[in-house]
Amino acid sequence: MSPAVAVTGLGLATPAGVGVKQSWERLLSGQSTAATDPELAGLPVDFSCRVPDQELSSLLGRGLRWRTDRFIQLAVVAAREAVQDAGLHPTEWEATRVGVVIGVGGSSMEHPAEYVKIMERRYGAVTPSLVARSQPGMAAGEVSLDLGAQGPTMCTSVVCASGTAALATAKLLLESGACDIVVAGGADSARCQLGSISFWRMGALSTRADDPAAASRPFDADRDGFVLSEGAGALVLERAEHARARHARIYATLVGQGLAGDAHHCVAPHPDGEGAARAMSAALADAGLSTADIDHVNAHGTSTILNDLAEARALRSLFRTPPPVTANKSVFGHAIGGAGAIEAVCSVLSLHHGVIPPTANLDTVDPAIGLDVVAGSPRPAALRAVLSNSVGFGGHNAAVVFQKE
Repeated sequence: MSPAVAVTGLGLATPAGVGVKQSWERLLSGQSTAATDPELAGLPVDFSCRVPDQELSSLLGRGLRWRTDRFIQLAVVAAREAVQDAGLHPTEWEATRVGVVIGVGGSSMEHPAEYVKIMERRYGAVTPSLVARSQPGMAAGEVSLDLGAQGPTMCTSVVCASGTAALATAKLLLESGACDIVVAGGADSARCQLGSISFWRMGALSTRADDPAAASRPFDADRDGFVLSEGAGALVLERAEHARARHARIYATLVGQGLAGDAHHCVAPHPDGEGAARAMSAALADAGLSTADIDHVNAHGTSTILNDLAEARALRSLFRTPPPVTANKSVFGHAIGGAGAIEAVCSVLSLHHGVIPPTANLDTVDPAIGLDVVAGSPRPAALRAVLSNSVGFGGHNAAVVFQKE
Protein backbone atom coordinates (compact mmCIF):
# COMPACT_ATOMS: atom_id res chain seq x y z
CA MET A 1 0.00 0.00 0.00
CA SER A 2 1.47 3.38 -1.06
CA PRO A 3 1.83 6.04 1.64
CA ALA A 4 -1.03 8.55 1.62
CA VAL A 5 -0.48 11.95 0.00
CA ALA A 6 -2.27 14.84 1.68
CA VAL A 7 -3.37 18.09 0.02
CA THR A 8 -2.67 20.80 2.59
CA GLY A 9 -2.54 24.02 0.56
CA LEU A 10 -4.21 25.52 -2.52
CA GLY A 11 -3.32 28.45 -4.75
CA LEU A 12 -4.90 29.91 -7.88
CA ALA A 13 -4.29 32.67 -10.37
CA THR A 14 -7.11 32.70 -12.94
CA PRO A 15 -8.97 35.20 -15.09
CA ALA A 16 -11.41 35.54 -12.18
CA GLY A 17 -8.62 37.00 -10.04
CA VAL A 18 -5.48 36.11 -8.16
CA GLY A 19 -6.50 33.92 -5.25
CA VAL A 20 -8.59 30.84 -4.51
CA LYS A 21 -11.54 32.77 -3.05
CA GLN A 22 -12.27 34.93 -6.12
CA SER A 23 -11.73 32.07 -8.55
CA TRP A 24 -13.95 29.63 -6.66
CA GLU A 25 -16.76 32.16 -6.26
CA ARG A 26 -16.67 33.01 -9.98
CA LEU A 27 -16.71 29.33 -10.87
CA LEU A 28 -19.78 28.75 -8.71
CA SER A 29 -21.51 31.71 -10.37
CA GLY A 30 -21.28 29.99 -13.76
CA GLN A 31 -20.28 33.26 -15.44
CA SER A 32 -17.56 33.14 -18.10
CA THR A 33 -14.49 35.37 -17.81
CA ALA A 34 -13.99 35.67 -21.59
CA ALA A 35 -13.86 39.20 -23.01
CA THR A 36 -12.33 41.22 -25.83
CA ASP A 37 -8.57 41.43 -25.28
CA PRO A 38 -6.86 44.73 -26.26
CA GLU A 39 -3.59 42.87 -26.89
CA LEU A 40 -5.32 40.81 -29.59
CA ALA A 41 -6.99 43.74 -31.37
CA GLY A 42 -7.21 43.28 -35.14
CA LEU A 43 -6.60 39.51 -35.06
CA PRO A 44 -9.07 36.92 -36.40
CA VAL A 45 -9.85 36.00 -32.76
CA ASP A 46 -9.57 39.07 -30.55
CA PHE A 47 -10.85 37.75 -27.23
CA SER A 48 -9.49 35.65 -24.39
CA CYS A 49 -9.73 34.97 -20.67
CA ARG A 50 -7.15 37.19 -19.00
CA VAL A 51 -5.75 37.34 -15.46
CA PRO A 52 -6.21 40.93 -14.15
CA ASP A 53 -2.91 42.74 -14.77
CA GLN A 54 -2.99 44.96 -11.70
CA GLU A 55 -3.72 42.09 -9.31
CA LEU A 56 -0.83 40.07 -10.70
CA SER A 57 1.61 42.98 -10.83
CA SER A 58 0.94 44.08 -7.27
CA LEU A 59 2.11 40.71 -5.94
CA LEU A 60 5.44 40.72 -7.77
CA GLY A 61 8.59 42.65 -6.99
CA ARG A 62 10.29 44.72 -9.68
CA GLY A 63 12.86 42.00 -10.34
CA LEU A 64 10.31 39.31 -11.10
CA ARG A 65 8.25 41.65 -13.26
CA TRP A 66 11.33 42.56 -15.31
CA ARG A 67 13.05 39.23 -15.76
CA THR A 68 10.20 36.73 -16.08
CA ASP A 69 7.46 35.97 -18.55
CA ARG A 70 3.84 35.87 -17.53
CA PHE A 71 3.56 32.09 -17.13
CA ILE A 72 6.37 32.19 -14.55
CA GLN A 73 4.76 35.07 -12.67
CA LEU A 74 1.48 33.15 -12.51
CA ALA A 75 3.25 30.07 -11.15
CA VAL A 76 5.04 32.06 -8.45
CA VAL A 77 1.93 33.80 -7.08
CA ALA A 78 -0.13 30.59 -7.07
CA ALA A 79 2.66 28.68 -5.31
CA ARG A 80 3.05 31.41 -2.69
CA GLU A 81 -0.67 31.28 -1.90
CA ALA A 82 -0.64 27.48 -1.65
CA VAL A 83 2.32 27.46 0.73
CA GLN A 84 0.76 30.16 2.91
CA ASP A 85 -2.56 28.32 2.88
CA ALA A 86 -0.77 25.18 4.05
CA GLY A 87 0.58 27.05 7.07
CA LEU A 88 4.15 26.41 5.97
CA HIS A 89 7.07 28.81 6.43
CA PRO A 90 10.00 28.37 4.05
CA THR A 91 12.41 29.64 6.71
CA GLU A 92 11.40 26.75 8.96
CA TRP A 93 11.10 23.72 6.68
CA GLU A 94 13.90 21.29 5.76
CA ALA A 95 14.54 22.77 2.32
CA THR A 96 16.25 19.71 0.83
CA ARG A 97 13.08 17.69 1.48
CA VAL A 98 10.82 20.13 -0.42
CA GLY A 99 10.33 19.55 -4.13
CA VAL A 100 8.76 21.65 -6.88
CA VAL A 101 7.03 20.26 -9.99
CA ILE A 102 5.34 22.75 -12.33
CA GLY A 103 3.70 21.74 -15.61
CA VAL A 104 4.06 24.14 -18.55
CA GLY A 105 2.72 23.49 -22.03
CA GLY A 106 5.60 24.91 -24.04
CA SER A 107 8.05 27.71 -24.60
CA SER A 108 6.74 31.23 -24.22
CA MET A 109 5.08 32.81 -27.26
CA GLU A 110 5.33 36.38 -25.98
CA HIS A 111 8.37 37.60 -27.90
CA PRO A 112 7.72 38.37 -31.60
CA ALA A 113 9.41 41.76 -31.09
CA GLU A 114 12.63 39.96 -30.16
CA TYR A 115 12.50 37.89 -33.36
CA VAL A 116 12.13 41.09 -35.36
CA LYS A 117 15.31 42.46 -33.75
CA ILE A 118 17.18 39.33 -34.85
CA MET A 119 15.83 39.60 -38.40
CA GLU A 120 16.96 43.22 -38.47
CA ARG A 121 20.41 42.18 -37.16
CA ARG A 122 20.02 44.36 -34.06
CA TYR A 123 21.52 41.63 -31.92
CA GLY A 124 22.57 43.90 -29.09
CA ALA A 125 18.96 45.02 -28.67
CA VAL A 126 17.74 41.52 -27.77
CA THR A 127 16.89 41.26 -24.08
CA PRO A 128 19.56 39.34 -22.13
CA SER A 129 16.80 37.66 -20.14
CA LEU A 130 15.25 35.97 -23.18
CA VAL A 131 16.53 32.45 -22.45
CA ALA A 132 15.83 32.49 -18.72
CA ARG A 133 12.37 33.97 -19.09
CA SER A 134 11.04 31.76 -21.86
CA GLN A 135 12.07 28.16 -21.07
CA PRO A 136 9.25 25.96 -19.65
CA GLY A 137 11.42 24.68 -16.81
CA MET A 138 12.00 28.19 -15.48
CA ALA A 139 8.55 28.24 -13.84
CA ALA A 140 9.66 25.51 -11.46
CA GLY A 141 13.07 27.16 -11.18
CA GLU A 142 11.65 30.52 -10.15
CA VAL A 143 9.16 28.94 -7.72
CA SER A 144 12.03 27.00 -6.15
CA LEU A 145 14.09 30.18 -5.90
CA ASP A 146 11.19 32.17 -4.48
CA LEU A 147 10.40 29.57 -1.81
CA GLY A 148 13.91 28.36 -1.11
CA ALA A 149 12.93 24.78 -1.96
CA GLN A 150 16.06 22.69 -2.55
CA GLY A 151 14.60 19.25 -3.26
CA PRO A 152 13.85 17.81 -6.72
CA THR A 153 12.79 20.62 -9.07
CA MET A 154 11.36 19.82 -12.46
CA CYS A 155 8.93 20.66 -15.25
CA THR A 156 6.40 18.34 -16.86
CA SER A 157 5.66 19.50 -20.40
CA VAL A 158 2.97 17.39 -22.05
CA VAL A 159 0.96 20.20 -23.60
CA CYS A 160 -2.56 20.52 -22.15
CA ALA A 161 -2.02 17.62 -19.72
CA SER A 162 1.08 19.24 -18.18
CA GLY A 163 -0.48 20.44 -14.91
CA THR A 164 -2.11 17.10 -14.16
CA ALA A 165 1.09 15.24 -15.07
CA ALA A 166 2.92 17.45 -12.55
CA LEU A 167 0.62 16.19 -9.79
CA ALA A 168 1.20 12.60 -10.89
CA THR A 169 4.95 13.17 -10.76
CA ALA A 170 4.74 14.84 -7.35
CA LYS A 171 2.78 11.86 -6.00
CA LEU A 172 5.52 9.50 -7.18
CA LEU A 173 8.22 11.66 -5.57
CA LEU A 174 6.42 11.60 -2.23
CA GLU A 175 5.74 7.87 -2.39
CA SER A 176 9.38 7.17 -3.21
CA GLY A 177 10.49 8.96 -0.06
CA ALA A 178 12.47 11.57 -2.00
CA CYS A 179 10.44 14.43 -0.49
CA ASP A 180 8.26 15.26 2.49
CA ILE A 181 6.57 18.16 0.66
CA VAL A 182 6.08 18.94 -3.02
CA VAL A 183 4.68 22.19 -4.36
CA ALA A 184 3.04 21.01 -7.57
CA GLY A 185 0.84 22.50 -10.26
CA GLY A 186 0.82 24.08 -13.68
CA ALA A 187 1.04 27.49 -15.31
CA ASP A 188 0.74 28.89 -18.81
CA SER A 189 -0.11 31.99 -20.80
CA ALA A 190 -0.83 31.46 -24.48
CA ARG A 191 -3.19 34.43 -24.85
CA CYS A 192 -0.77 36.51 -26.86
CA GLN A 193 -0.74 37.39 -30.56
CA LEU A 194 1.31 34.41 -31.71
CA GLY A 195 -0.72 32.05 -29.52
CA SER A 196 -4.04 33.36 -30.79
CA ILE A 197 -3.05 33.23 -34.45
CA SER A 198 -1.46 29.77 -34.12
CA PHE A 199 -4.44 28.13 -32.44
CA TRP A 200 -6.89 29.94 -34.76
CA ARG A 201 -4.97 28.77 -37.82
CA MET A 202 -5.27 25.13 -36.74
CA GLY A 203 -9.02 25.61 -36.26
CA ALA A 204 -9.07 25.06 -32.49
CA LEU A 205 -10.47 28.41 -31.31
CA SER A 206 -14.03 29.60 -31.00
CA THR A 207 -14.65 32.50 -33.38
CA ARG A 208 -17.69 33.81 -31.49
CA ALA A 209 -16.27 37.34 -31.39
CA ASP A 210 -19.72 38.95 -31.24
CA ASP A 211 -20.31 37.37 -27.81
CA PRO A 212 -17.02 36.24 -26.19
CA ALA A 213 -18.66 35.45 -22.85
CA ALA A 214 -20.75 32.76 -24.56
CA ALA A 215 -17.87 31.31 -26.60
CA SER A 216 -16.59 28.59 -24.27
CA ARG A 217 -19.40 26.03 -24.12
CA PRO A 218 -18.11 22.52 -23.38
CA PHE A 219 -20.44 19.67 -24.37
CA ASP A 220 -22.96 22.10 -25.85
CA ALA A 221 -24.49 21.28 -29.24
CA ASP A 222 -23.44 24.74 -30.50
CA ARG A 223 -19.76 24.61 -29.41
CA ASP A 224 -17.19 25.74 -31.97
CA GLY A 225 -13.81 25.71 -30.21
CA PHE A 226 -12.01 26.74 -27.05
CA VAL A 227 -11.17 30.18 -25.66
CA LEU A 228 -7.51 30.96 -25.04
CA SER A 229 -6.71 31.68 -21.43
CA GLU A 230 -3.90 31.86 -18.91
CA GLY A 231 -3.50 30.99 -15.29
CA ALA A 232 -1.90 28.78 -12.68
CA GLY A 233 -2.93 26.32 -10.03
CA ALA A 234 -0.72 25.05 -7.22
CA LEU A 235 -1.19 22.43 -4.54
CA VAL A 236 0.95 21.68 -1.53
CA LEU A 237 1.23 17.90 -1.36
CA GLU A 238 2.72 16.18 1.67
CA ARG A 239 3.25 12.73 2.98
CA ALA A 240 0.17 12.38 5.16
CA GLU A 241 2.35 11.33 8.10
CA HIS A 242 4.32 14.58 7.76
CA ALA A 243 1.14 16.69 7.52
CA ARG A 244 -0.41 15.09 10.59
CA ALA A 245 2.77 15.47 12.61
CA ARG A 246 2.56 19.23 12.18
CA HIS A 247 -1.24 19.24 12.71
CA ALA A 248 -1.92 20.60 9.22
CA ARG A 249 -5.42 20.99 7.81
CA ILE A 250 -5.91 18.32 5.15
CA TYR A 251 -8.33 19.23 2.35
CA ALA A 252 -8.23 15.81 0.71
CA THR A 253 -5.85 13.04 -0.23
CA LEU A 254 -4.38 12.48 -3.67
CA VAL A 255 -4.92 8.75 -3.96
CA GLY A 256 -4.53 7.97 -7.66
CA GLN A 257 -2.66 9.03 -10.77
CA GLY A 258 -2.63 7.65 -14.29
CA LEU A 259 -0.78 8.53 -17.50
CA ALA A 260 -1.29 7.10 -20.98
CA GLY A 261 -0.60 7.86 -24.64
CA ASP A 262 -2.94 7.66 -27.63
CA ALA A 263 -0.30 6.90 -30.33
CA HIS A 264 -3.04 7.98 -32.73
CA HIS A 265 -2.51 11.48 -34.20
CA CYS A 266 -0.31 14.53 -33.66
CA VAL A 267 -3.17 16.75 -32.47
CA ALA A 268 -6.52 14.94 -32.75
CA PRO A 269 -7.59 12.72 -29.85
CA HIS A 270 -8.39 9.08 -30.42
CA PRO A 271 -12.04 9.24 -31.54
CA ASP A 272 -13.13 6.87 -28.77
CA GLY A 273 -10.87 8.45 -26.17
CA GLU A 274 -9.00 5.19 -25.63
CA GLY A 275 -5.89 6.84 -24.16
CA ALA A 276 -7.96 9.01 -21.84
CA ALA A 277 -9.91 5.95 -20.66
CA ARG A 278 -6.66 4.08 -19.96
CA ALA A 279 -5.25 7.03 -17.97
CA MET A 280 -8.43 7.24 -15.88
CA SER A 281 -8.46 3.47 -15.38
CA ALA A 282 -4.81 3.58 -14.25
CA ALA A 283 -5.62 6.37 -11.79
CA LEU A 284 -8.45 4.30 -10.31
CA ALA A 285 -6.21 1.25 -10.03
CA ASP A 286 -3.52 3.32 -8.32
CA ALA A 287 -6.15 4.58 -5.88
CA GLY A 288 -7.49 1.11 -5.22
CA LEU A 289 -10.97 2.33 -6.19
CA SER A 290 -13.62 1.19 -8.62
CA THR A 291 -15.73 3.33 -10.92
CA ALA A 292 -18.56 3.05 -8.40
CA ASP A 293 -16.45 4.95 -5.87
CA ILE A 294 -16.18 8.09 -8.06
CA ASP A 295 -18.94 10.60 -7.38
CA HIS A 296 -17.90 13.35 -9.80
CA VAL A 297 -15.65 13.91 -12.82
CA ASN A 298 -14.02 17.26 -13.51
CA ALA A 299 -13.70 16.93 -17.27
CA HIS A 300 -11.04 18.29 -19.60
CA GLY A 301 -14.01 19.75 -21.52
CA THR A 302 -12.31 22.09 -23.99
CA SER A 303 -15.43 23.04 -26.01
CA THR A 304 -13.99 21.67 -29.26
CA ILE A 305 -16.10 19.33 -31.38
CA LEU A 306 -13.69 16.37 -31.39
CA ASN A 307 -12.26 16.58 -27.88
CA ASP A 308 -15.57 16.81 -26.05
CA LEU A 309 -16.98 13.88 -27.99
CA ALA A 310 -13.87 11.72 -27.49
CA GLU A 311 -13.82 12.46 -23.76
CA ALA A 312 -17.51 11.65 -23.43
CA ARG A 313 -16.96 8.32 -25.18
CA ALA A 314 -14.02 7.58 -22.88
CA LEU A 315 -16.13 8.28 -19.80
CA ARG A 316 -19.02 6.17 -21.03
CA SER A 317 -16.73 3.25 -21.91
CA LEU A 318 -15.12 3.33 -18.46
CA PHE A 319 -18.09 4.11 -16.24
CA ARG A 320 -21.01 2.83 -18.31
CA THR A 321 -23.14 5.35 -16.41
CA PRO A 322 -20.73 8.18 -15.60
CA PRO A 323 -21.21 10.31 -12.47
CA PRO A 324 -22.04 14.04 -12.75
CA VAL A 325 -19.55 15.97 -14.88
CA THR A 326 -18.50 19.62 -14.99
CA ALA A 327 -16.09 21.61 -17.17
CA ASN A 328 -14.22 24.50 -15.55
CA LYS A 329 -12.94 25.80 -18.91
CA SER A 330 -16.44 27.12 -19.57
CA VAL A 331 -15.67 29.83 -16.99
CA PHE A 332 -11.87 30.15 -17.07
CA GLY A 333 -11.11 29.30 -20.70
CA HIS A 334 -8.26 26.97 -21.65
CA ALA A 335 -5.00 27.76 -19.83
CA ILE A 336 -3.12 24.99 -21.69
CA GLY A 337 -0.43 23.69 -19.28
CA GLY A 338 -2.08 25.46 -16.36
CA ALA A 339 -5.55 24.02 -16.97
CA GLY A 340 -5.15 20.64 -15.30
CA ALA A 341 -3.72 22.16 -12.12
CA ILE A 342 -6.47 24.77 -11.93
CA GLU A 343 -9.05 22.02 -12.35
CA ALA A 344 -7.33 19.87 -9.72
CA VAL A 345 -7.61 22.72 -7.20
CA CYS A 346 -11.29 23.10 -8.09
CA SER A 347 -11.80 19.33 -7.72
CA VAL A 348 -10.36 19.47 -4.20
CA LEU A 349 -12.62 22.43 -3.40
CA SER A 350 -15.64 20.48 -4.67
CA LEU A 351 -14.76 17.64 -2.29
CA HIS A 352 -14.10 20.04 0.57
CA HIS A 353 -17.33 22.00 0.16
CA GLY A 354 -19.59 19.22 -1.13
CA VAL A 355 -20.67 21.04 -4.28
CA ILE A 356 -20.18 20.66 -8.04
CA PRO A 357 -19.74 23.95 -9.94
CA PRO A 358 -21.92 24.43 -13.03
CA THR A 359 -20.73 24.34 -16.62
CA ALA A 360 -21.29 27.80 -18.11
CA ASN A 361 -23.02 28.41 -21.45
CA LEU A 362 -24.58 24.96 -21.61
CA ASP A 363 -27.89 25.56 -23.34
CA THR A 364 -28.38 22.18 -25.03
CA VAL A 365 -26.16 19.18 -24.39
CA ASP A 366 -24.99 17.66 -27.66
CA PRO A 367 -27.11 14.46 -27.98
CA ALA A 368 -23.95 12.51 -28.86
CA ILE A 369 -22.35 13.38 -25.50
CA GLY A 370 -24.62 11.31 -23.25
CA LEU A 371 -23.37 12.70 -19.92
CA ASP A 372 -24.99 14.24 -16.85
CA VAL A 373 -23.34 17.65 -17.20
CA VAL A 374 -24.01 19.99 -14.27
CA ALA A 375 -25.29 23.34 -15.53
CA GLY A 376 -27.31 26.36 -14.46
CA SER A 377 -26.37 26.43 -10.78
CA PRO A 378 -24.04 24.62 -8.36
CA ARG A 379 -25.19 21.14 -7.42
CA PRO A 380 -24.76 20.10 -3.77
CA ALA A 381 -23.46 16.55 -3.52
CA ALA A 382 -22.07 14.16 -0.93
CA LEU A 383 -18.71 13.62 -2.60
CA ARG A 384 -16.29 10.93 -1.47
CA ALA A 385 -13.95 10.84 -4.47
CA VAL A 386 -13.45 13.05 -7.54
CA LEU A 387 -11.56 12.29 -10.75
CA SER A 388 -9.94 15.13 -12.70
CA ASN A 389 -9.08 14.41 -16.33
CA SER A 390 -6.71 16.07 -18.82
CA VAL A 391 -5.78 15.35 -22.42
CA GLY A 392 -3.32 17.11 -24.72
CA PHE A 393 -2.03 17.33 -28.26
CA GLY A 394 0.34 14.52 -29.12
CA GLY A 395 -1.95 11.99 -27.47
CA HIS A 396 -1.00 12.86 -23.90
CA ASN A 397 -3.49 11.81 -21.23
CA ALA A 398 -3.36 12.29 -17.47
CA ALA A 399 -5.82 11.74 -14.64
CA VAL A 400 -5.76 12.13 -10.88
CA VAL A 401 -8.15 11.01 -8.15
CA PHE A 402 -8.78 12.92 -4.93
CA GLN A 403 -10.55 11.40 -1.96
CA LYS A 404 -12.20 13.03 1.02
CA GLU A 405 -10.02 12.85 4.14
